[in-house]
Parts: sequence; C-alpha cells; structure tokens
Amino acid sequence: MCGRYANTKSGEELGRYFEADEVDEVRLPPSWNIAPTQQVPIVVDRLPKDDPDGMPSRLVTAARWSLVPRWATELASPYPTFNARSETVHEKSTFTGALVRSRAILPADGYYEWHTVGDGAKGTVKTPHYIHDPVEGELAFAGLYSWWRAPVAEGQPPSPWVLTATMLTRAAHGPAASIHDRAPVMLPREVWDEWLDPTVEGDQDLVTMVVHESEQVLERLELHPVAPLKGDGPELIVPLG
Repeated sequence: MCGRYANTKSGEELGRYFEADEVDEVRLPPSWNIAPTQQVPIVVDRLPKDDPDGMPSRLVTAARWSLVPRWATELASPYPTFNARSETVHEKSTFTGALVRSRAILPADGYYEWHTVGDGAKGTVKTPHYIHDPVEGELAFAGLYSWWRAPVAEGQPPSPWVLTATMLTRAAHGPAASIHDRAPVMLPREVWDEWLDPTVEGDQDLVTMVVHESEQVLERLELHPVAPLKGDGPELIVPLG
C-alpha cells in the first residue's frame, strides 16, 4: 500500500510535464507528507461536454485522495479507498465504474514505505523510507477518479460535487521490494495516453498491461531511510545519518 507521498510541484509545472491542455485554478501548496483524504493533484483526459465524439483534452486538477463511488451515501468510507489493488480492482464495486472510463494519474515527487523489523514479541521497529525515481524526477501513479455528492432531502438544493481519487497498487518489484511487499503502479511516459484515454474501455487487461509496464520504473527506483514523518517540509526526505 501507499499511505504517504510527496508532491511539491505547482499545477503549472505538472501541466508542462504531463503535456496538459488546461490547468485548473485550484492551488495546492507543496507537501512532503500527503495523507489520505487530503486534496491532491490529478491528471485526467476528458471528452468535450458538447461533443462526445470530439478529441479528449488533458486537465490537471485537484481531488480528494480516497475514492468515493457515486452511489455511496456518505463521503467517509467504512473501509480505506485511497489504494486499489490492481489484482482485484475489476471485481470491486467501489472501483469498477471508474475503471471503465474515469482513469487518472496522481503525480508525485516520491513516496514513503515503512520497513518493519521484529516479530512483535520483543517489539517491532518501523523505519520510513523515501522512494523516488532518480531518472525522471517525477512519478506517475496509475489512478481512478469519481465524482460524488451527498444525497439531500426532496426540495433541498443539491449538494456540491466532490472529485475523489485513488491509486492502484501491485506486488512490489525492484529495490523497494526489500522493505515492503506492495508498491504503487507507476506509469512510464509511453502508456500515459492509453491509460488516460476516456474512449478506451478500461478492464483487467488494461490494468495488467500497465502493471507490466510499471516494472521498468520500479527497477530504477532509489530509496533511503528517513526520520519519522512529523509535520511537513523538505526535511522529511533528508536521508538519516
């Protein structure tokens, strides 16, 4: 799983990197300690509202990190939805609708995983590690998004729409597998377009393809231990020692 990550780039910087046609006016501060349910930048491709047969355009916008399906009655979920397992995402009703047409990229500078040592009887030690791509300097997590709004009583004005998102995970591979058994699905540049394309019907075959392609990113990752994650700032990614 991935429960903490960093993004310090502005919407304009992400727009240039991901070749977006538009960047929303939402302004998110840089963060080295993003947690579930916080607002995060996402990249989506969307069809013109007035021309469903038109060309998709790419948008950088912001979403709540924890996907809420449209049919849910509450924003808060009884179970975690900030990650979606790639092996079963096509089976889970929470995610199946988004997989078909609402796929996203969650940009990141890097992310954290904890290496656990000990069997519990004599205590365990969990050491956070910061994991990043030294080649690209940017990670593109495969994600899904969903629009949700709270139901209201008859005669009441409608609630505002809330954009929510999740990231896909897979079995760990490469250097990060030494500290944790799961990792985000990270997209190389050559599969961005196919993953985001809303005219492509998403299914398990598409997920399997991007999981396979993500191995080239996983193999070049670097990681180092860091101090316990407290607060927010660039000191969180400084190597221990």
